[in-house]
Amino acid sequence: MQTYLVRTFGCQMNKHDSERVSGLLKASGLTPAVEPETADVIVFMTCCVREKADERLAGQVASLKALKAVRPEALIAVGGCIGQRDGERLLEALPHVDVVFGTHNLSHLPALLETAASERHSVVEVLDATENFTSDLPSEREHAWHAWVPIAVGCDNFCSYCVVPYVRGRERSRRLEDIIAECTGLADDGVLEVTLLGQNVNSYGRDLYGEPRFADVLRAVASTGIERIRFATSHPKDLSEATIRAIAETPEVMNALHLPVQSGSNRVLEAMNRGYTRERYLSLVDRLYDALPSLALSTDVIVGFPGETSEDFEKTLDVVRRARYDQAFTFIYSPREGTPAAALAAQSAAAGDATPHEFIQARFDRLVGEVQRSALDKNRALVGSTQRVLVEGPSRRDPHMLAGRCEGNKVVHVPVPSGRTAEQFAGTFADVRITGAQTWFLTGELAGTNDL
Repeated sequence: MQTYLVRTFGCQMNKHDSERVSGLLKASGLTPAVEPETADVIVFMTCCVREKADERLAGQVASLKALKAVRPEALIAVGGCIGQRDGERLLEALPHVDVVFGTHNLSHLPALLETAASERHSVVEVLDATENFTSDLPSEREHAWHAWVPIAVGCDNFCSYCVVPYVRGRERSRRLEDIIAECTGLADDGVLEVTLLGQNVNSYGRDLYGEPRFADVLRAVASTGIERIRFATSHPKDLSEATIRAIAETPEVMNALHLPVQSGSNRVLEAMNRGYTRERYLSLVDRLYDALPSLALSTDVIVGFPGETSEDFEKTLDVVRRARYDQAFTFIYSPREGTPAAALAAQSAAAGDATPHEFIQARFDRLVGEVQRSALDKNRALVGSTQRVLVEGPSRRDPHMLAGRCEGNKVVHVPVPSGRTAEQFAGTFADVRITGAQTWFLTGELAGTNDL
């Protein structure tokens, strides 16, 4: 085994875990490959929150059958949430997979690969829990200036549609001292921005300290030398006034918040086991805008939850209009095996009263249109302002344009100055005067000073 390739599906926690997998493999002496055809080890870090992720994994792993026929010594490993959920069952559908591992045993991957290579048979190891955090493992970060920092893993909320508590386990918080030590080390290593991760960052510390202490985390990380702090994800039922004040009073914490609403109907929210009402959510949004007038607010919305009526959906649209989102991740409900909502969907189908897909699709399309209008309005309001942008490098579509993100986590495109290259600006801050707005990005020109 000399080369490796890691492919990642899903959330930011999976991206963090993938960086740890890359770090482990590099520490074992492997070097990165660009394509599967040249990789001796191919690792899929998977998500099972929605059906599409399952389909993507099945399609991509199935496409490697031909590779295995030509290079039987190449190893295919599947980890992350699908590995945790399916274990041995995964080999029934994808028998050419060599290693299956779960969310609790990343550190065992090199040994599992060695066993599969030496014994020439598939190896499966899925643990129910672990006391360790993956942040203790070596990391190969995608960007030198950014790092993912988990502050908690697992979830205790058990939303009726969600598999996360079953594949990530119950919520466990890291000690505040360990988080601060990691962020201090990252700042010393030149990291400019960290994203604090947890399935529900707002409840951080409840298991360790008897009460949530996320506001303390934000203020403490700001004292480490890290210049930008982001976080995901915030559960509305646990977003406290102390946390809102910490965001407003700490310049290092970015003015962007992801606050999943999922539905605007109280009846659906109760069936989802979300723990709040539409009225409470909208009151929280009002308090956020009062404390943070320039807040960039994003959300998640599920359309077509079992039993959702047209009236329920109209209430969701009303919340979307009133919340004035900058971005929304919108999904058509996808049944996940073993969840209460999946049983509810099966009952509706058996009774013949499930909502036809074309009705759900029409609702989804209306929702997307509403979100796009809101996002464009919020972006247009920024034209003429000057934004501090962390440049990530060249635009994917145009190497003559810089691409970066402002404090509100919006993508900003700027022409590369004459005589320079986009790569020279990667990992630097630049002041950008916003001159144009599209639905999902801003355009501008360099203004004032920048880091180069």
